[in-house]
Amino acid sequence: MNKEQLVSTIKSKKTFLCVGLDTDIKKIPQFLLAEEDPIFAFNKAIIDSTAKYCMAYKPNLAFYESMGLKGMSAFEKTVKYLKSNYPQHFIIADAKRGDIGNTSTMYARSFFEELDVDSLTVAPYMGKDSVSPFLAYEGKWVILLALTSNVGSQDFQLITDNDGTPLFERVMRRAMEWADSEKLMFVVGATQGRMFEKIRQIAPDNFLLVPGVGAQGGSLDEVCKYGLTPDCGLIVNSSRGIIYASADENYAIAAADAAHAVQQQMEAILKNI
Repeated sequence: MNKEQLVSTIKSKKTFLCVGLDTDIKKIPQFLLAEEDPIFAFNKAIIDSTAKYCMAYKPNLAFYESMGLKGMSAFEKTVKYLKSNYPQHFIIADAKRGDIGNTSTMYARSFFEELDVDSLTVAPYMGKDSVSPFLAYEGKWVILLALTSNVGSQDFQLITDNDGTPLFERVMRRAMEWADSEKLMFVVGATQGRMFEKIRQIAPDNFLLVPGVGAQGGSLDEVCKYGLTPDCGLIVNSSRGIIYASADENYAIAAADAAHAVQQQMEAILKNI
Protein backbone atom coordinates (compact mmCIF):
# COMPACT_ATOMS: atom_id res chain seq x y z
CA MET A 1 0.00 0.00 0.00
CA ASN A 2 1.62 3.22 -1.14
CA LYS A 3 0.92 6.64 0.38
CA GLU A 4 -1.80 7.50 -2.13
CA GLN A 5 -3.58 4.22 -1.42
CA LEU A 6 -3.21 4.75 2.32
CA VAL A 7 -4.85 8.18 2.08
CA SER A 8 -7.58 6.79 -0.19
CA THR A 9 -8.34 4.00 2.29
CA ILE A 10 -8.62 6.46 5.16
CA LYS A 11 -10.98 8.70 3.23
CA SER A 12 -13.17 5.88 1.90
CA LYS A 13 -13.45 4.10 5.25
CA LYS A 14 -13.75 7.38 7.18
CA THR A 15 -11.31 6.20 9.78
CA PHE A 16 -7.63 6.33 10.64
CA LEU A 17 -7.96 3.82 13.47
CA CYS A 18 -5.43 1.05 13.95
CA VAL A 19 -6.45 -1.79 16.25
CA GLY A 20 -3.50 -3.05 18.25
CA LEU A 21 -3.50 -6.80 18.64
CA ASP A 22 -1.61 -6.91 21.95
CA THR A 23 -3.05 -10.32 22.71
CA ASP A 24 -2.18 -11.64 26.15
CA ILE A 25 -3.30 -15.19 26.86
CA LYS A 26 -3.78 -14.22 30.52
CA LYS A 27 -6.30 -11.52 29.59
CA ILE A 28 -8.40 -13.11 26.85
CA PRO A 29 -11.76 -14.68 27.82
CA GLN A 30 -10.96 -17.89 29.64
CA PHE A 31 -13.38 -20.05 27.64
CA LEU A 32 -11.12 -19.54 24.62
CA LEU A 33 -8.41 -21.60 26.28
CA ALA A 34 -10.29 -24.68 25.13
CA GLU A 35 -9.52 -23.72 21.51
CA GLU A 36 -6.64 -25.38 19.68
CA ASP A 37 -5.08 -21.94 19.19
CA PRO A 38 -6.65 -19.52 21.70
CA ILE A 39 -4.62 -16.51 20.57
CA PHE A 40 -5.57 -16.87 16.92
CA ALA A 41 -9.20 -17.61 17.81
CA PHE A 42 -9.30 -14.37 19.82
CA ASN A 43 -7.57 -12.35 17.09
CA LYS A 44 -9.85 -13.70 14.36
CA ALA A 45 -12.98 -12.74 16.28
CA ILE A 46 -11.59 -9.27 17.06
CA ILE A 47 -10.62 -8.72 13.42
CA ASP A 48 -13.97 -9.87 12.04
CA SER A 49 -15.86 -7.61 14.43
CA THR A 50 -13.74 -4.45 14.06
CA ALA A 51 -12.60 -4.52 10.42
CA LYS A 52 -15.28 -2.11 9.19
CA TYR A 53 -14.23 0.50 11.74
CA CYS A 54 -10.45 0.53 11.25
CA MET A 55 -7.93 0.71 8.44
CA ALA A 56 -4.96 -1.04 10.08
CA TYR A 57 -3.97 -3.72 12.55
CA LYS A 58 -0.83 -3.72 14.67
CA PRO A 59 0.14 -7.00 16.31
CA ASN A 60 2.83 -6.41 18.93
CA LEU A 61 5.49 -9.11 18.58
CA ALA A 62 6.31 -9.23 22.30
CA PHE A 63 2.92 -10.71 23.09
CA TYR A 64 3.47 -13.53 20.61
CA GLU A 65 7.15 -14.17 21.28
CA SER A 66 6.34 -14.59 24.98
CA MET A 67 4.53 -17.83 24.06
CA GLY A 68 7.36 -19.32 22.04
CA LEU A 69 6.62 -21.27 18.89
CA LYS A 70 2.87 -21.41 19.57
CA GLY A 71 2.75 -17.67 19.88
CA MET A 72 4.71 -17.06 16.70
CA SER A 73 2.46 -19.53 14.89
CA ALA A 74 -0.55 -17.49 16.05
CA PHE A 75 1.15 -14.31 14.83
CA GLU A 76 1.80 -15.84 11.40
CA LYS A 77 -1.76 -17.15 11.13
CA THR A 78 -3.10 -13.73 12.09
CA VAL A 79 -1.09 -12.02 9.35
CA LYS A 80 -2.15 -14.60 6.76
CA TYR A 81 -5.79 -14.27 7.81
CA LEU A 82 -5.64 -10.49 7.38
CA LYS A 83 -3.95 -10.72 3.99
CA SER A 84 -6.44 -13.30 2.72
CA ASN A 85 -9.65 -11.83 4.10
CA TYR A 86 -8.96 -8.12 4.63
CA PRO A 87 -6.34 -7.18 2.03
CA GLN A 88 -7.37 -3.51 2.17
CA HIS A 89 -6.12 -3.25 5.75
CA PHE A 90 -2.61 -2.02 6.51
CA ILE A 91 -0.56 -4.48 8.63
CA ILE A 92 2.01 -3.08 11.05
CA ALA A 93 4.38 -5.49 12.78
CA ASP A 94 5.24 -3.73 16.01
CA ALA A 95 8.64 -5.31 16.65
CA LYS A 96 10.95 -2.31 17.19
CA ARG A 97 13.84 -4.04 15.46
CA GLY A 98 17.19 -2.44 14.66
CA ASP A 99 20.72 -3.78 14.89
CA ILE A 100 24.00 -3.81 12.95
CA GLY A 101 23.54 -4.04 9.20
CA ASN A 102 23.72 -7.79 8.63
CA THR A 103 21.37 -8.49 11.55
CA SER A 104 18.88 -5.87 10.36
CA THR A 105 19.05 -7.50 6.93
CA MET A 106 17.84 -10.74 8.49
CA TYR A 107 15.08 -8.95 10.42
CA ALA A 108 13.97 -7.26 7.18
CA ARG A 109 13.96 -10.58 5.35
CA SER A 110 11.88 -12.14 8.12
CA PHE A 111 9.16 -9.49 8.19
CA PHE A 112 9.09 -8.26 4.60
CA GLU A 113 9.72 -11.52 2.75
CA GLU A 114 8.68 -14.42 4.97
CA LEU A 115 5.78 -12.77 6.81
CA ASP A 116 5.12 -10.14 4.12
CA VAL A 117 3.72 -7.45 6.43
CA ASP A 118 3.24 -3.93 5.09
CA SER A 119 5.34 -2.15 7.68
CA LEU A 120 7.62 -2.59 10.64
CA THR A 121 8.50 -0.43 13.64
CA VAL A 122 12.26 0.13 13.84
CA ALA A 123 14.51 1.62 16.52
CA PRO A 124 16.86 4.10 14.78
CA TYR A 125 19.39 4.71 17.52
CA MET A 126 22.14 2.57 15.95
CA GLY A 127 22.16 4.81 12.90
CA LYS A 128 21.73 4.60 9.14
CA ASP A 129 23.28 1.19 8.56
CA SER A 130 20.84 -0.36 11.02
CA VAL A 131 17.84 1.13 9.19
CA SER A 132 18.89 0.92 5.53
CA PRO A 133 18.16 -2.82 5.12
CA PHE A 134 14.50 -2.17 5.94
CA LEU A 135 14.30 0.79 3.57
CA ALA A 136 15.62 -1.32 0.70
CA TYR A 137 12.26 -3.06 0.25
CA GLU A 138 10.02 -1.54 -2.41
CA GLY A 139 6.44 -1.07 -1.31
CA LYS A 140 7.20 -1.56 2.39
CA TRP A 141 7.07 1.06 5.12
CA VAL A 142 9.55 1.70 7.91
CA ILE A 143 8.10 3.30 11.05
CA LEU A 144 10.89 4.82 13.14
CA LEU A 145 10.60 5.49 16.84
CA ALA A 146 10.67 9.26 17.31
CA LEU A 147 8.94 10.50 20.46
CA THR A 148 7.25 7.71 22.37
CA SER A 149 4.35 7.71 24.84
CA ASN A 150 6.06 6.13 27.85
CA VAL A 151 7.18 8.16 30.88
CA GLY A 152 10.81 7.17 30.30
CA SER A 153 10.83 8.83 26.87
CA GLN A 154 12.21 11.90 28.64
CA ASP A 155 15.30 10.01 29.80
CA PHE A 156 16.96 10.19 26.39
CA GLN A 157 14.64 11.42 23.64
CA LEU A 158 14.30 14.92 25.10
CA ILE A 159 17.96 15.42 26.01
CA THR A 160 19.15 18.61 24.30
CA ASP A 161 22.51 19.46 22.80
CA ASN A 162 24.34 22.78 23.09
CA ASP A 163 21.94 24.66 20.81
CA GLY A 164 18.87 23.29 22.60
CA THR A 165 17.89 20.74 19.94
CA PRO A 166 16.40 17.57 21.50
CA LEU A 167 17.76 14.20 20.50
CA PHE A 168 14.51 13.00 18.94
CA GLU A 169 14.58 15.97 16.55
CA ARG A 170 18.15 15.18 15.49
CA VAL A 171 17.12 11.58 14.85
CA MET A 172 14.08 12.58 12.79
CA ARG A 173 15.93 15.12 10.66
CA ARG A 174 18.75 12.70 9.94
CA ALA A 175 16.32 9.87 9.11
CA MET A 176 14.54 12.08 6.60
CA GLU A 177 17.80 12.18 4.63
CA TRP A 178 17.51 8.40 4.20
CA ALA A 179 13.97 8.18 2.78
CA ASP A 180 10.99 10.36 1.91
CA SER A 181 7.41 10.39 3.15
CA GLU A 182 6.47 7.69 0.65
CA LYS A 183 8.06 4.99 2.79
CA LEU A 184 9.05 6.53 6.12
CA MET A 185 6.73 7.08 9.08
CA PHE A 186 7.43 8.01 12.68
CA VAL A 187 6.06 6.79 16.00
CA VAL A 188 4.86 9.68 18.15
CA GLY A 189 2.98 8.91 21.36
CA ALA A 190 -0.46 10.42 21.88
CA THR A 191 0.59 11.56 25.36
CA GLN A 192 3.03 14.06 23.86
CA GLY A 193 0.24 16.61 23.31
CA ARG A 194 1.42 19.92 21.88
CA MET A 195 4.77 18.40 20.92
CA PHE A 196 2.93 17.38 17.75
CA GLU A 197 3.30 21.00 16.64
CA LYS A 198 7.08 20.60 16.74
CA ILE A 199 6.86 17.19 15.08
CA ARG A 200 4.90 18.70 12.19
CA GLN A 201 7.50 21.42 11.74
CA ILE A 202 10.11 18.71 11.31
CA ALA A 203 8.03 16.23 9.29
CA PRO A 204 5.08 18.02 7.69
CA ASP A 205 4.24 15.28 5.20
CA ASN A 206 5.14 12.01 6.92
CA PHE A 207 2.51 9.74 8.36
CA LEU A 208 2.69 9.36 12.13
CA LEU A 209 1.81 6.17 13.97
CA VAL A 210 0.26 7.35 17.22
CA PRO A 211 -0.08 4.89 20.12
CA GLY A 212 -1.35 5.89 23.53
CA VAL A 213 -4.96 6.88 22.83
CA GLY A 214 -7.37 5.26 25.25
CA ALA A 215 -5.89 3.19 28.06
CA GLN A 216 -2.67 5.24 28.14
CA GLY A 217 -4.57 8.51 28.47
CA GLY A 218 -3.77 10.20 25.16
CA SER A 219 -6.37 12.59 23.72
CA LEU A 220 -7.54 11.99 20.15
CA ASP A 221 -8.76 15.57 19.85
CA GLU A 222 -5.40 16.98 20.96
CA VAL A 223 -3.46 14.67 18.63
CA CYS A 224 -5.61 15.77 15.69
CA LYS A 225 -5.53 19.45 16.63
CA TYR A 226 -1.75 19.56 16.35
CA GLY A 227 -0.89 16.58 14.14
CA LEU A 228 -3.52 16.33 11.41
CA THR A 229 -2.55 17.18 7.81
CA PRO A 230 -4.68 17.72 4.67
CA ASP A 231 -4.06 14.03 3.87
CA CYS A 232 -4.82 13.06 7.48
CA GLY A 233 -1.22 11.98 8.09
CA LEU A 234 -2.13 9.98 11.19
CA ILE A 235 -2.64 6.33 12.04
CA VAL A 236 -3.96 6.29 15.59
CA ASN A 237 -3.64 3.04 17.49
CA SER A 238 -5.85 1.74 20.27
CA SER A 239 -5.17 -1.66 21.79
CA ARG A 240 -6.45 -2.46 25.29
CA GLY A 241 -9.39 -0.09 25.09
CA ILE A 242 -10.79 -2.08 22.18
CA ILE A 243 -9.65 -5.69 22.36
CA TYR A 244 -10.27 -5.99 26.11
CA ALA A 245 -13.54 -4.04 26.19
CA SER A 246 -15.09 -7.19 27.65
CA ALA A 247 -13.81 -10.49 29.06
CA ASP A 248 -17.14 -12.25 28.59
CA GLU A 249 -18.56 -14.20 25.66
CA ASN A 250 -19.64 -10.93 24.08
CA TYR A 251 -16.01 -9.74 23.85
CA ALA A 252 -16.06 -9.38 20.06
CA ILE A 253 -19.27 -7.34 20.13
CA ALA A 254 -17.84 -5.12 22.86
CA ALA A 255 -14.66 -4.64 20.80
CA ALA A 256 -16.76 -3.66 17.79
CA ASP A 257 -18.70 -1.13 19.86
CA ALA A 258 -15.49 0.39 21.21
CA ALA A 259 -13.92 0.58 17.74
CA HIS A 260 -17.11 2.06 16.28
CA ALA A 261 -17.12 4.81 18.91
CA VAL A 262 -13.57 5.82 17.96
CA GLN A 263 -14.38 5.59 14.25
CA GLN A 264 -17.31 7.97 14.67
CA GLN A 265 -15.02 10.49 16.35
CA MET A 266 -12.58 10.14 13.49
CA GLU A 267 -15.27 10.50 10.83
CA ALA A 268 -16.34 13.79 12.36
CA ILE A 269 -12.71 14.99 12.45
CA LEU A 270 -12.06 13.99 8.83
CA LYS A 271 -15.05 16.04 7.63
CA ASN A 272 -13.16 19.18 8.60
CA ILE A 273 -10.04 18.63 6.48
